Amino acid sequence: MPTDRQTHRKARVFITGSADGLGHAAAKTLLADGHEVVVHARSRARLSAVQELLDQGAIATIGDLANLDQTRDLARQVNEIGGMDAVIHNAGIFSGPPLLVVNVVAPYLLTALIQRPKRLIYLSSGMHMDGRADLAGMDWSGRTSTSTYSDSKLFVTALAAAVARHWRDVLSNAVDPGWVPTKMGGPNAPGNLRLGHQTQEWLATSSDPEALTSGGYWHHQQRRKPHPAVNDATFQDRLLAELERVTGTPLP
Repeated sequence: MPTDRQTHRKARVFITGSADGLGHAAAKTLLADGHEVVVHARSRARLSAVQELLDQGAIATIGDLANLDQTRDLARQVNEIGGMDAVIHNAGIFSGPPLLVVNVVAPYLLTALIQRPKRLIYLSSGMHMDGRADLAGMDWSGRTSTSTYSDSKLFVTALAAAVARHWRDVLSNAVDPGWVPTKMGGPNAPGNLRLGHQTQEWLATSSDPEALTSGGYWHHQQRRKPHPAVNDATFQDRLLAELERVTGTPLP
């Protein structure tokens, strides 16, 4: 297993959900390593949560991922900054009607609209193994709750694999960070917080040969076998078709 992030040059990395948790921790580490980091807060009121990162040179973007118009504007903000070397789709929620919008639709829409980066990393979860590979009846609008957290993480893991299959010039991977002590995970979570964001940083910036691969599902810098539906091309394409339908935006 690789033990460190080996880099030959500095990267520009955009991280969604950077105001707290794993996204904030990854941004802080990447900035300390000399990378250019573009952080994201849900609203102007939340900018204070990333002030420490801004003081270290990070660039701020704003947008509520539960709102598709704001997500589209967020993509515009990122594109105006310039091309990204990597995008870490870190933002997520555990429950509530906007679950599918924030955890699945927003990453898809940002993927489709942001100038294509060299690397894409999507936050999955070990709980995706309990997800249902069934798209019937899903309310992608966020008005009602039709899915579980596990379902949403199965879908976003399949999205990462679908992007890897369709975009051969991009390294697209999914990461299970483990159950770690963040606001979502809770203070008593048993996982190691540092390991919870190390793999994302490694996949975003490392020149290690293992990090220069695509279509993987990773846990602590080791490839794991995902839910069988993740690598099912038929399921992937049905998911992409649904996401194109609800957003009106095809994956280029």
